[in-house]
Amino acid sequence: MNAEFEFISSGGVTSPKGFKAGATYAGIKKEESADLAILASEVPCDAAGLFTSNRIKAAPVTLCQQRLPGGKMSGVVINSGCANACTGEQGLADAAEMAGLAAAVVGSPAEQVLVASTGVIGQPLPMRRLRKGIKQITLSRDGGHGLARAIMTTDTVPKEAAVRVGGYVIGGAAKGSGMLHPDLATFLCFMTTDASIDPGFLQSALQQAADVSFNMVSIDGDTSTNDTLLLLANGVAGNETISPGTEQAAVFQHALEGLCIHLAREIARDGEGATKLLEVAVQGAPDRAAARKVARTVVGSPLVKSAVYGNDPNWGRVVAAAGRSGVDMVESKIDLYLDSLCLVRAGKPQPFDHEEAAEHLRQAEVTFILNLNLGNGSAIAWGCDLTENYAKINSHYTT
Repeated sequence: MNAEFEFISSGGVTSPKGFKAGATYAGIKKEESADLAILASEVPCDAAGLFTSNRIKAAPVTLCQQRLPGGKMSGVVINSGCANACTGEQGLADAAEMAGLAAAVVGSPAEQVLVASTGVIGQPLPMRRLRKGIKQITLSRDGGHGLARAIMTTDTVPKEAAVRVGGYVIGGAAKGSGMLHPDLATFLCFMTTDASIDPGFLQSALQQAADVSFNMVSIDGDTSTNDTLLLLANGVAGNETISPGTEQAAVFQHALEGLCIHLAREIARDGEGATKLLEVAVQGAPDRAAARKVARTVVGSPLVKSAVYGNDPNWGRVVAAAGRSGVDMVESKIDLYLDSLCLVRAGKPQPFDHEEAAEHLRQAEVTFILNLNLGNGSAIAWGCDLTENYAKINSHYTT
């Protein structure tokens, strides 16, 4: 089986055949940058989705969860600057109106359009501006780049990519910078493929890909009301339908996971106020579930994140965070590395040059490798350092 895939230069959510997008500034955000976008397929798509685990769910999340089961979808309308969360019945009505307005642009029935929003919680959508803005969006094959920018809030860079595998393409655009913590990891992500895929497999493939990527990201321990991950498959590539349990299913899964991991790393790298990408690789855990729990606990530790920011090789914080994860471990079996530098072997501190360790911590990407030596379970989690700018951004978010 050749499961290799290649990243497409300047690829994004409209790289697969049959997809178009467009974006505009509707005046939802204070700064004059695009804040409204539409993603559309030329033919109805099979669709899969994952949503926030927060008990308080935004109106667009509720609408998507109502429309996805068993139905074909033709597009998504997205706004930034206002979450349309905690807005009651009016919020649900506004989300439905957004879908109806976008359907006229897409050229599809209203029930085939999904909705996503991101921004400040507890404020009603400025529908007068949205009505005008949606009508002025023009869809094009290169409009995915505008969409990737329009969905940004505190993000500093757009996050988009696409991969080619076999005779089809998978593309994606994501946003996320703060309020990021499993599950699902607080963000919006829209993924597309021109492959023909069994609808049931599409959902399971997305869940599995999210588990090794977006669900392994933690920025600040908070989870939003608006998390939305959507995958649309329009079948325009003309391949034989990919069914579960086949060789082609494994190929698709591998490519989808590769794309999701790339986007997840970019989200972690662009965490609010961040200066570094933090990666925690756990090996030798009793099983995969235990490894995931340890990795996510360490990468989300404020003390570990602060030490990484300050270039402080205080490795005890890593071990302490692992120890409070709730996973069984034996201190005398633990190995810990900072990149290639051994800090602990068989539970015993190893002599190391602190300046050399600090130099490792000064890099744009910092990796801790923690081996519990108790089994074959492994997992990788991503986060970022914790800086003064995180507090500054979030103490003035609405003012």
